[in-house]
Amino acid sequence: MRNYTHSYINGQWVTPVNGGKPFDVVNPATEEVIGSISLCDEADAILAIEAAHQAFASFSRTSLQERLELLEAICAEYEKRMEDMADAITSDMGAPRKSLSINVQAPIGLWHLATTLELAKTFAFEQQHGSTIICREPVGVVSMITPWNWPMNQVACKVAPALVAGCTMVLKPSENGAASAQLFAEIMHAAGVPAGVFNMIHGLGPELGPIMSSHPLVDMVSLTGSTAAGAAVTKAGADTIKIMSLELGGKSANIILDDAPLEKAVSNGVRQMMGNSGQSCNAPSRMLVPAAKLAEAEKIAAAAAAQIVVGDPQDEKTTIGPIAHARQYQRVQHLIQQGIDEGAKLICGGVGRPAGLSKGLFARPTVFSDVNNDMCIAREEIFGPVLTMIPYKDEEDAIRIANDCIYGLSGYVYGGTLKHACDVAKRLRTGMVHLNGDTGEMSAPFGGYKQSGVGREWGAHGIEEFLEVKAIMGNESA
Repeated sequence: MRNYTHSYINGQWVTPVNGGKPFDVVNPATEEVIGSISLCDEADAILAIEAAHQAFASFSRTSLQERLELLEAICAEYEKRMEDMADAITSDMGAPRKSLSINVQAPIGLWHLATTLELAKTFAFEQQHGSTIICREPVGVVSMITPWNWPMNQVACKVAPALVAGCTMVLKPSENGAASAQLFAEIMHAAGVPAGVFNMIHGLGPELGPIMSSHPLVDMVSLTGSTAAGAAVTKAGADTIKIMSLELGGKSANIILDDAPLEKAVSNGVRQMMGNSGQSCNAPSRMLVPAAKLAEAEKIAAAAAAQIVVGDPQDEKTTIGPIAHARQYQRVQHLIQQGIDEGAKLICGGVGRPAGLSKGLFARPTVFSDVNNDMCIAREEIFGPVLTMIPYKDEEDAIRIANDCIYGLSGYVYGGTLKHACDVAKRLRTGMVHLNGDTGEMSAPFGGYKQSGVGREWGAHGIEEFLEVKAIMGNESA
């Protein structure tokens, strides 16, 4: 049993002011309680915010070189704890250790830290334009609210750029990501991050979100979560005009063009959708297929889904693990049943656990076909291993269907040539588009249009999110 009874505030491990409310930590693969968190309340959030505010005056005036050296130390400590981080993520959310935690989930945190470090070395924090100096200065105190599905990805891609910008921060990780968040705070402490620069509190979003987004000493909110959560923190921060950086929901279309190699395109689309048990906001959950090729695409999709091994995250043969927590598992099961009730054609999968698994929050890799864009399963973010296949008449129809969505986080296009795929990509109302199976790069901006959010993370664009722009005019040295 591991109990997370302390938060990290002002450089110290502290117990909640009012004792903390116990919250069970559950292993999603076994549904057994493996620990407990002491949840913080508003009083703890205020202490953390005040610590960050006090630290900002000095930290914001440190040199870029000092902050780069600090980030280098964080990278070194993170690398030392990589195996521990992989174990923590597998424990938190059931990610298969060999195929996902040790190869992607844990390393992606270091990749963000290291990428930001290199980009910051040449970032133009100050520029001369005529007689005007353009200064980019730290926003101030940042409230960070992060999810459970890619825990280190979302923590590191916020913390690293905020740090090099000279901001101070309060992190509230998901209550379903306690082990990895605790370890990250240990890494920050071991690296010598000054007291108050980084603070972490455990707690529930509905309880801590309002104070973290409304407190007058908070200058910015950076949230990754549902669109509903994004709307809630935006409303809470409106009276004090907070800067908002919001990475929210998605329902990404994957357009298989008529000239694409069908087997390769469909198989790749299934694998990309099912990865991380479908628990990715940018997952290609709507596969758009030429109507004349739908029957063939169904067979390919079913065969690809059959290759997926669902099971024990510690088993090296496992390719996808359980749904991360019970509430999300029930939502996935409900939406699968809704797809059946709506009349979608069930190609494989369905409700319940895969054969041979009698316990654990395991969902069956599910593919629906003959889906139309008005069905619930085509419009709601399921956040599980569920793919919907939607037939289209021609290219214009495919683009119309893809854009007929409240979300615009990511998109996917597979064509016979990169030029053809790119031409279609330019017409999609979405913040990112992956061509012919490309998985992207760490320095590319990550973020979406419409109800998928505001702002961009990753790379140089991620650094810019944590900076204000100041014009100093009439500089005589110009």
